[in-house]
Amino acid sequence: MGIIGFLKNWTLPAAIATGTICYLTFNYVPALDEAGNFMAPIFDTIFPLFVFLTLFVTFCKIDFHQLLPHRWHIGVLTAQLLLVAAVIGVIWLVKENAEQKVLWEAVLTCIIGPAAAASPVVTGKLGGNINTMTTFVIISSIVSSILIPAVFPILEQTVHLSFVHAFLIILSKVAVVLILPLILGWIMQHYVKPLCRKITAVPNLSFYLWGISLSITTGITVKNIVHSNATIQLLLMIAVASFVLCFIQFIIGRSIGRKLGETINSGQALFQKNTALSIWVAYMYLNPVASVGAGCYVIWQNIINSVEIWDYNRKHGTASK
Repeated sequence: MGIIGFLKNWTLPAAIATGTICYLTFNYVPALDEAGNFMAPIFDTIFPLFVFLTLFVTFCKIDFHQLLPHRWHIGVLTAQLLLVAAVIGVIWLVKENAEQKVLWEAVLTCIIGPAAAASPVVTGKLGGNINTMTTFVIISSIVSSILIPAVFPILEQTVHLSFVHAFLIILSKVAVVLILPLILGWIMQHYVKPLCRKITAVPNLSFYLWGISLSITTGITVKNIVHSNATIQLLLMIAVASFVLCFIQFIIGRSIGRKLGETINSGQALFQKNTALSIWVAYMYLNPVASVGAGCYVIWQNIINSVEIWDYNRKHGTASK
């Protein structure tokens, strides 16, 4: 297997490594300071664009007649709500210990956030149903938009959230990169069919676009960790907790799916999170250090995704040689 084959099989770890190396290089090489300052706002601008394009390509392929609620959606949402309630209980018990409170708030951000907007892309690579996954992402975004403004003021007394205002802000952040490409995908399928066929004919286009998005996300994550004012001990505790949580949500999701006939979809739905939104809400409404949890989580979840994809390709004889 050559370099091209390796990159095809391990796109996500390669994207994580690229984002990490690029940020650390620009951050620690003084000669690149000016270039780094110039590029930073550009990357902030193009990140949502690549997420948008990733979903647009995916939505050009989905069957809009199958965008219906399924019983596995209820199972996964119930598990998410129970996990949120359990962590809130722990935070309430340790609230007098500032470090422990931040740790568990970091864990909460990795649970309460909606399913990743790009989760249908990975689900498709694993042979799952991108139609039902797309439906879940929409439902999950609405549920999280209700949960976050309802829960965060309880945890941080300094947070003064107007429920309706916060709900609309959070929902708008996911709508731009989720609902708009969904609408455009429908338009392409019905009114621009020749171009739609050309887009969908490009193998793995949405997956590689997501790889670029992941590189940018990783760079932002590394930046938040490097510039965090938290102790090394707390940062390590958050990293380990997010790693363990990633597996817990993955296993619970898969267990629910096995009982309801949607193992792949349920597993991805519960554990693959919209970490960009989670980082933002943690930074805005909780202790900013808590945002490191979602930042670490994005790395762990994509390593798991890569192993899943490699294993799926190995079993189905589609791994690149």
